Amino acid sequence: MRTRKAVGAIVTHNKRFLIVHKVAINTRAGTELQNGSWDFVKGGIKDEDKTVEAAIRRELLEETGSVAYLLKKRFHDTISFSFPETIQKKIGYHRQTTSMFHFEYIGDGNDLESNDREIDQIQFVYKPALLNLIAHEESKEFFIRNGSQIIHEK
Repeated sequence: MRTRKAVGAIVTHNKRFLIVHKVAINTRAGTELQNGSWDFVKGGIKDEDKTVEAAIRRELLEETGSVAYLLKKRFHDTISFSFPETIQKKIGYHRQTTSMFHFEYIGDGNDLESNDREIDQIQFVYKPALLNLIAHEESKEFFIRNGSQIIHEK
């Protein structure tokens, strides 16, 4: 099995954080519905993505419907984990390494609507709610390790 290369974004706006509610995963057999979970915008790097920055901008557009983002930082740290065996067989990868970015959302909120069937909700939350809602421990641990590097806009 292989390691999936992915990208993810911590998006801020007015001291809040954007999270998406993911209700499906892409498998080799197609899209599979699952119990929903809250996470940062994330997704696999595709062959057609010219750079990792192009990949995260594509994911932001797919998952939130918006291009109104200002790149603030690419983190040196990554999120790395092994998939559970049941998922490994479905997706063909045993591990994932996710390059993470910080973006500031500069839109007015009217453009936020997922273009991706994997996402059924998008919301901005404050830090305490973020830590309670994020479902994946690896994402939560990344945020705890690197959150101090996030500079909120004035």
